Amino acid sequence: MYSSIVRAQNSFGFFTTVVFVVASLIAVSDLLTPRAPAVGTLKTTNVQVVRGRPHYYSSKKEEYAVIKFSLDADLSSLFTWNTKQVFVYVTAEWPATPAVTGTPSNTTLNQAVIWDTIITAPSADHLANIGPAALKKLQKSAAGKSIDPSRGKLSIKNQRPKYQITHPSGKIAETDNVVLKLHYNVQPWVGLLTWNQDVDIGLWKQLKGGLSKKFSLPAIKKKADAKV
Repeated sequence: MYSSIVRAQNSFGFFTTVVFVVASLIAVSDLLTPRAPAVGTLKTTNVQVVRGRPHYYSSKKEEYAVIKFSLDADLSSLFTWNTKQVFVYVTAEWPATPAVTGTPSNTTLNQAVIWDTIITAPSADHLANIGPAALKKLQKSAAGKSIDPSRGKLSIKNQRPKYQITHPSGKIAETDNVVLKLHYNVQPWVGLLTWNQDVDIGLWKQLKGGLSKKFSLPAIKKKADAKV
């Protein structure tokens, strides 16, 4: 006859097995939901290069770039009943230039995040890092909706960057072939984290657009030019 401890172990083992099977089904259900994220517009609106201390903890002056941009994107298809939140960020990328040869490298990129945001699903609004008034308005707009169709639709005009771009060399002015790129990371309640993909995988389509036109960082404005 089984002891109480053995019965408890068997019950716990059965419970964990059921939980694992249910969690696996929930994670697989994401693969059956189409994803078709798209970016309509991603472009710079103002680009400046300044010499100074980009952060309050910087120990020396260096060149850093400030890039303002506009963005129109529809990431609403990333939100399902299993989506907890979507992390969205924009990077500036440009080819690395080896110091020895002075020629661009096709295999190495400089990449720096200039802006990011977290978009919560209606079921995770309580985790949003916003004020009480904004949270109340957000929850009210999503009341009774398992999937809010407006979530993930971004329309941003002349957005100031959260982060300035620097380089280990301390010089970044007059850099060519710079592009802005949109990235996303889907964080589910159950399952694996997924990032934007470069190819279509079943019902999951690659991000359309998401890349700006190439541009160059300007030279540092001289004091003589500023007076004029």
